[in-house]
Amino acid sequence: MAMLLLSCGKKDVKPVSQESKLAQEAFQVAETLRQAYVKNNRSTLEDNSTKDGYRELIGVMKKFDKVELSFTSTWVEIKDSSVYLSVSWKGVWTVGSKSREERGLGIFVLEGNPLKLATVQRDNPFRQPE
Repeated sequence: MAMLLLSCGKKDVKPVSQESKLAQEAFQVAETLRQAYVKNNRSTLEDNSTKDGYRELIGVMKKFDKVELSFTSTWVEIKDSSVYLSVSWKGVWTVGSKSREERGLGIFVLEGNPLKLATVQRDNPFRQPE
């Protein structure tokens, strides 16, 4: 009876892969960028972007009074030293008394260690409203 309990009680714990760690870090960076954008916190946007990425980000941002923005990560691809995070996004931007709802699919290209936003491909959620 004791042998049965001892043999069944032990479970193998597999170590977390490097790819899984990079994917989790990419999710966290995307969420940090989303929160910083909603709060219009440019210093946090800068801290989580490469120099060129921040320049691109600030260049496309439009003024808004309020934004509700949600991200749903749909795919992560790791190529060489870059992480490509596909993000389905939905947002409502308010400027004055007018609201505009948009949705799209963007690909955040993250580079470096720690990961930072290098560019946004396809639909850029930070470009709205237009």
